[in-house]
Amino acid sequence: MYVAKAGRKKERRERLLRAAHFPTTYRMYASKTILYAVLSALIGGIVGMYIVWGVLRVFALQPSELRESLPEAFEFLVDFAGIETLPPSQLAVLFIVSSLTLGAIAGLVVYTLRWWYVKSYASARERQIEATLPQVIAFMYALSRSGMEFPQVMRILSEHQRVYGAAAEEVQVAVRHMDVFGQDTISAVRTMSGRTSSEMFNEFAENLASVLQSGRNLEEFLERQYEEFQEEAENQQDQLLTQLATLAEVYVTVFVAGVLFTITILIIIGIAGAETLIPTQVLVYLGIPLGNLAFLLYLDSIMQGFGQAREVKKPEEVVSGLRDVERTAADSRIPDGGVTTESSDPQENAKRLMLYKRLQRVKEILGNPKEVLIESPEKILYATVPLAVLVTGVRIYTAGTLNPAVIDDYLVQAALFVIGTFAVVYEIHRRRIEAIEAVIPDFLARLANVNQAGMSIIDSIDRTRRSDLGALNPEIDRLWADIKWGSTIETGLQRLEYRVHTQTVSRVVALITNAMNASGNISRVLSIAAKQAREDRLLKRERKQEMLTYLVVIYIAFGVFLMIILAFEQVLLPSLPEEGLVPDTEDGQAPIPATGIVGQVGAADIDAFSLVFVHAALIQAIANGFIAGQMSRGDLRSGALHATILLALAYITLWAVDNLGVMQGIIG
Repeated sequence: MYVAKAGRKKERRERLLRAAHFPTTYRMYASKTILYAVLSALIGGIVGMYIVWGVLRVFALQPSELRESLPEAFEFLVDFAGIETLPPSQLAVLFIVSSLTLGAIAGLVVYTLRWWYVKSYASARERQIEATLPQVIAFMYALSRSGMEFPQVMRILSEHQRVYGAAAEEVQVAVRHMDVFGQDTISAVRTMSGRTSSEMFNEFAENLASVLQSGRNLEEFLERQYEEFQEEAENQQDQLLTQLATLAEVYVTVFVAGVLFTITILIIIGIAGAETLIPTQVLVYLGIPLGNLAFLLYLDSIMQGFGQAREVKKPEEVVSGLRDVERTAADSRIPDGGVTTESSDPQENAKRLMLYKRLQRVKEILGNPKEVLIESPEKILYATVPLAVLVTGVRIYTAGTLNPAVIDDYLVQAALFVIGTFAVVYEIHRRRIEAIEAVIPDFLARLANVNQAGMSIIDSIDRTRRSDLGALNPEIDRLWADIKWGSTIETGLQRLEYRVHTQTVSRVVALITNAMNASGNISRVLSIAAKQAREDRLLKRERKQEMLTYLVVIYIAFGVFLMIILAFEQVLLPSLPEEGLVPDTEDGQAPIPATGIVGQVGAADIDAFSLVFVHAALIQAIANGFIAGQMSRGDLRSGALHATILLALAYITLWAVDNLGVMQGIIG
């Protein structure tokens, strides 16, 4: 398939593919794009002909027949009915035009989307790179201060992509060019600079190459870059908070006040004479969920860019004392002089070990479910969701006569159970992690002071663990127990990382374990790590305090939404006539037929509108809760607590109004 071999567009797209780290060449990706566009155009052309054929079949019906089959909202289409059969020539022209038009649109859309996806992916990588760039520079600076050669620093950093994310992947480009293609360090850094999608990383890499080439002090350069990027991180957080403040106001205006305004307008239009039940249902059942979902995805994208939502992949568990153990011929001897007949094939042993690990994991889950759930809160959904579905199904089956209110009760109670239990477990998990990360800077500072006094790293850990480290004390005690039982300090720290599993701990473990290989005195490295952890924590605390205001705004906005919905459902709808007639006027004229909502609202129609309003409050409660969590902490899981609170508030309020007559008491 023909693909342009030269040109600015080709060069720009080729750079974009490299920046996005797509594992393909430009010619391959461009060829597939053209192929997919052509196939989409063919499919679109065929669909276009069928659409024209279907429209002609419908409009060939008599107006009376079409009026009977169309909903009231589409009765205007009856004016186009009764079209006579077109001559073959006109029919062919119509088919060709519709086929070419729809086919061209489909092909163009697919072609554009394919290249837009590359650009979007590269932009996402740019945000991810810049989110971890201060931590990456701190890692380079700390290891350089430990006396390690810079190429080795880059190799170690490229091996920790799990911890440092996209920025470490960019460094791997330079490492690969050094190890595979034989480039020198300066050329490899310049290659890395030319391939990245981040302007900030490009500038850093160019400056780094200049420093390496000129022979200037690398440690001073990295220290200066670290301080500059730390200031840049603070500026970016200020921009993020300003953007989130604007988004919070937009959300309240559009998705709370805007929804209320739209519902009010629909009610007024309905009273004036139009049928508005279906538009109201579309707004509540499609508009509110899809709008909130789009807003949630946008929030997630901008907060990922500032490192709020990225998690460190959990490391593999390290089994102490089982490394580098090989089975020898002597191991198979038995006391009677023979040998065991068991297979010593390494592959068979590996299979047995994998089976043992699976069974051991199941045993751990069944033996200590509390610890497993606190470590991974999502696993509680494997139990609560099937249980909620089963119980709800049984309740509906045994309830006998059902109505929408009863079904809503069952579904809301099930949702409260599922979301609420997850919220409780996740909050325990989150608070444990926050408590541990809160003392990490203090732990590193104490460890650095003791190590600087001349103690070895092992003695420093022993001395530090005797002090009060809060939530970290049990983990440090387990680390010391591993060391006492013969584990290396590297293995002990890796097991600590496996148990705690946070970004801060993963970075600290990666830094300490690699710095120890270069020098026994790592006090300077620990001081840098402590400073980085302290500054990260200060940024997080500032962000939390700033977002508390907008969290309160969302709660208040939902309260206003709930009250107005209750006014619609309890005051407005019951006051409308149920007989389809407007009552007698004062001058004695006969009652006149009602139109719009007033004309629709028999008892069934009042119930339908009332049900829509109730569902609007419940849907808005869940949506507002998850939006509040994403906005305040940058994690959708944090929204489970807010969703539970708002959903419970809405459900209890609606139940009290319906069963206790609270609204009537307030009005009366």
